[in-house]
Formats: sequence, C-alpha cells, structure tokens
Amino acid sequence: MPRINLLPWREDQRKERQQNFLVASAGAVLIGIVTIMLVSWTFDRFIRYQNHRNGILDKEIALLDEQIEEIKGLERQKERLLARMEIIERLQKSRPEVVHLFDELVHTLPDGVYLTSLKQSNRRLEIKGVAESTTRVSAYMRNIDVSEWLENPGLQVIETVEIGPKKKAEFGLTAQQVSTEEEDDGLVEAGSL
Repeated sequence: MPRINLLPWREDQRKERQQNFLVASAGAVLIGIVTIMLVSWTFDRFIRYQNHRNGILDKEIALLDEQIEEIKGLERQKERLLARMEIIERLQKSRPEVVHLFDELVHTLPDGVYLTSLKQSNRRLEIKGVAESTTRVSAYMRNIDVSEWLENPGLQVIETVEIGPKKKAEFGLTAQQVSTEEEDDGLVEAGSL
C-alpha cells in the first residue's frame, strides 16, 4: 500500500487558515476602526447640530430677556402715569371743594367776627380771627358744626385783647373740611350692589 504524506498539505492548509485568520482579524480591526470613526463622526455631527440649536436658543432667550426688561420698564412707566392720572383726577374732583369751602367760610361767619388767617393741611383747617365777644366765637363754632362743608370745630385758644377803645376776642380754632371723595366712593359702592 502506498504511503501518502499528508503533512505538507496540512501544513499548506494550516498556513492558508492562518493567513485567512490574519486577513479576517485585520478586516475586523479595520471594520472596527471604521465603525468607531463613523460613530465618532456621527456623534460629533449630532453634538455640533445640538450646539448650533443651543446657540440659536441662547440668542432667542437673550432677545426675550431684552423684551421682558423693556416690558417691565413700560409697566413701571405705566404705573407712574396711572399714579399721576390719579393725582390729577383727585385734584380735578377737589376743585369745586375749594370754592365751596370759601363760600361756606363766608356763610358760617356771624356778624361781628372777621378772620385774620386761614391755613389748610390736607383736610384740617386752622382758623384765626377776631370777634367782638366770646359768644360770637361760639356762634361761629355752632355754624361750622351744622355746615355741609365743614365739621368738627375745635377751639384752640381764645384771648381777650384791647384793640383801640374796645375789648375784642382773638381766637384760634380748627375744623375739618368734608370730603366729597368719600361720598363719591359710597355712591359707587351703592351703585355696584
């Protein structure tokens, strides 16, 4: 029987397998490197795209912040204007009150009494004057008490002084001016019911 030597064939086969293994390993390494580079490039692209979107959002946010500041400034200006309008409105409402006040001062003043000074702080009036007698001062205070535009008379001081040959009573008193704003508020509230 003939003898066949299979060793060189096996050796060739082993070399071929080893070569195929090396080629496959190199191919796998090359495919792995290409895959890693592709994944890295794709992630870099996603990151650049997201950074671009974030940049656009940052710009828009900055614009909105500027607009918000502008709106806040306009709101502050609006509040100041509304406060001014309210003050002007109150002054407009109080215009006739001054006329009524002076008219009422004349109507409440009895004969034999004249005023020397009048000072107003908010609704409080400080009235100084001279009367022929102290009874005329009390009559003046009673007139103030029943007045539509004045209330709460309070005597501060009364002194009897000689003016020329006659004795006169110098007095100082306070009173409150009646406000029509309270009445207007009451009418509005009653109307809204």
